[in-house]
Amino acid sequence: MSSTEDAGLGSSGPHSLYASIQEEFKLFETQSNFYMIGWDGNGVYRVLKIGRLDPSELNISQDSTPYTKKECYELLKRIHEGNKATGGLKLVTLCYGIIGFIRFLGPYYMLLITERRKIGEIFGHSVYAVSKSEIVALQNSTLQCNVSNSRDENRYKRLLCMVDLTKDFFFSYSYNIMRSYQKNVCNYETGHILYEKMFVWNEFLTRRIRHHLQNTLWTVALVYGFFKQASLSESGRDFKITLIARRSRHNAGTRYLKRGVNRNGNVANDVETEQIVSEDVPEDHPMQVSSVVQNRGSIPLFWSQETSRLNLKPDIVLSKKEPNYEATRLHFDNLVERYGNPIIILNLIKTKEKRPRESILREEFVNAIDFINKDLPEESRLRFLHWDLHKHFRSKTTNVLALLGKVAACALMLTGLFYYQVTPAMKIEGYMSLSSSSDADTGDISPHTSSDDDNEDHDSLEKKSSRSKNIANEKCDVKPPRLQSGVLRTNCIDCLDRTNVAQYAYGWAALGQQIHVLGIRDVPAIELDDPLAISLMGLYERMGDTLAHQYGGSAAHNKVFSERRGQWRAATQSQEFLRTLQRYYNNAYMDADKQDAINIFLGTFQPEQGMPTIWELRSNSLSNRRNGEMSIGEDERFLVKRCLSDGNFLHESCTPLSAMSINHERMPQKGFSAPLQHVSHIHSESSSDIPVSNDVALSRCTPSMPRKQLFGDAQKVHRFGSDQVYFGGEEDMSSVSNFVDIEWLSSSENSCVNALFDRSSALTRNLTTSSTENIINVGQSAPTTSESGSSSSKGKEPMGTKIREDFADSFKEWVAYGEALCH
Repeated sequence: MSSTEDAGLGSSGPHSLYASIQEEFKLFETQSNFYMIGWDGNGVYRVLKIGRLDPSELNISQDSTPYTKKECYELLKRIHEGNKATGGLKLVTLCYGIIGFIRFLGPYYMLLITERRKIGEIFGHSVYAVSKSEIVALQNSTLQCNVSNSRDENRYKRLLCMVDLTKDFFFSYSYNIMRSYQKNVCNYETGHILYEKMFVWNEFLTRRIRHHLQNTLWTVALVYGFFKQASLSESGRDFKITLIARRSRHNAGTRYLKRGVNRNGNVANDVETEQIVSEDVPEDHPMQVSSVVQNRGSIPLFWSQETSRLNLKPDIVLSKKEPNYEATRLHFDNLVERYGNPIIILNLIKTKEKRPRESILREEFVNAIDFINKDLPEESRLRFLHWDLHKHFRSKTTNVLALLGKVAACALMLTGLFYYQVTPAMKIEGYMSLSSSSDADTGDISPHTSSDDDNEDHDSLEKKSSRSKNIANEKCDVKPPRLQSGVLRTNCIDCLDRTNVAQYAYGWAALGQQIHVLGIRDVPAIELDDPLAISLMGLYERMGDTLAHQYGGSAAHNKVFSERRGQWRAATQSQEFLRTLQRYYNNAYMDADKQDAINIFLGTFQPEQGMPTIWELRSNSLSNRRNGEMSIGEDERFLVKRCLSDGNFLHESCTPLSAMSINHERMPQKGFSAPLQHVSHIHSESSSDIPVSNDVALSRCTPSMPRKQLFGDAQKVHRFGSDQVYFGGEEDMSSVSNFVDIEWLSSSENSCVNALFDRSSALTRNLTTSSTENIINVGQSAPTTSESGSSSSKGKEPMGTKIREDFADSFKEWVAYGEALCH
């Protein structure tokens, strides 16, 4: 390399600090280096140099000197003059950020965003989607590499290209889109640490450049999921709804290849959904914002389904039973860390089936929750409702959405929602802005665990709120903030179709509360046929289709939504049949390659010379399972990979690849220090045991505990500890809960919608009140009209409750006496 080439380039120091944001870049090349030029809105230009002489190593250096436009032009001119003998300096492309770097068997490749499109705006911060990306090989064309054009190298490149970055990936340069609004306000973080979050899908691809430069000036953090906004109006006031779904990169994959929980407590199809409502106001007015977060994820047990080309509904396999449910416990511990208490579980899977499938998981899930709750203090216990949505939907007398709306209202009373008011002065000072500055100013680029402690979030909010009052305009009436503590976690089998209906019901219930707290409506109730509810249903339906395509291979089954719109039943059935066929085809024929592509993109599998390729490992695994050649030792790794859903690909020696290290997961691994020794025998009513050696059974299973034993004598209320479990009736096991009275829930399902909410004082939570004061413990069932002889609450004994004093009187009567409230 000519010494003239780097004239004017300074060295990259570890203490370089850049607070500005770069959104546009130009990539130039010489035979020995790439040069990326980035600039910000202040006219400051910076230079990044990427070496090409050794393509198997990533050699990156950043010029510590900021340039003006003229100075940068002079620098490029000198580089061109110094390399005229070898072709000079050439423009490669204009781009909008580095997605990351990856290496298979040969040289490194650089992934770039070459086209983008704006898809929305959050509090003045633009949100973009990828319209076009490009893979650039760092290898100089004059250098020969034995493997750069090899068959395996090209196949890995094709696998990488299967991850379509133009679909459902989004990012923002100036807003932490990978975090909820509440986390951004209460626990503001910047720079390197943001890429460690579970919703950043290019964490692995950007890891080397971030650790080397100790900044994120040149990269973008990609979130995978769904982003959509809608502008609405109510009573002459305009507001915006933002619906964001963030898919976790942990245990990520496709429907039949990623099920259940892994040893670190990460579940498949883990998606955080955030609903933000913000009022459109002039820049010199305070902006009110409310957000609420909910979660979906696979049932946190070790279970799987064999991909089948002959069976549309493969049998469900409980791959492993943990006596202490350690992985399940880790999962819920992680939810508490992320969202706080209480954790509310809404389980929608079936209760009774002619051929046990879903009911297998339901009973084991009930066992797991019961076991975990026994070790928890009352205020921290898992709240649950096991509710067979399929059965209730088939009932002609059941209004599924209204019932789910009531459940959502109860959940909202336990968790609350987030509210914050941003003043004009705070906007000017740059609140909610994202800095790409170096992490070197703190001297620490190691992963940090964000605290989700409610008191810490409250203290942070109090300080910011107090400060905003001091700096706000006198005309601004600053309202006190509110916090969400806890989360509603919904699941069915796939966490796609039924789950999306329940998540819409939660969003519908929350929207009424959100527009009420913003002062747009006096009553926090929205009828199902209200235009706002219909618009929101469209957003959730679109989100459901998007998430279903990502995980299941087809749009979601939306029979509940179709019926709500009054769609012709025959047309609905035809549409559902076609979606079933599309999902079946993708699951049976396409998902294996798609899973390999995801594992390559996320770094779950890293190719190495002389080791089996990812497709060879998959092929050997399938072949061995079909031939029944599963034995402890050599083939145990495939049993673990598929059945335990841990996502790890292993060497032929039973040692995990170094790339599969789970240190960066930052989750404790209690009880998993020893390798799997055996898997319990499981019996089946539908098929014979699969022959295996060394007493390792991988067969179909039936419930390990009879229903009568699991639920005792199926009494209406069953007590364990100080909690109460409510059943739907003597013979009805389709509904079981420890936080909502099932009889009350079903008896008033067709009452007016205001029974869901009454006055929204239910969400006016004193932030200093202990978490136990926010939990509604219903002590006994509501007396019916026939029992009392009157619909009036007078003369009745109230149900045992613990409810806050600042709720509206009508709301207290509704909770205490179990009556519907109509206005």
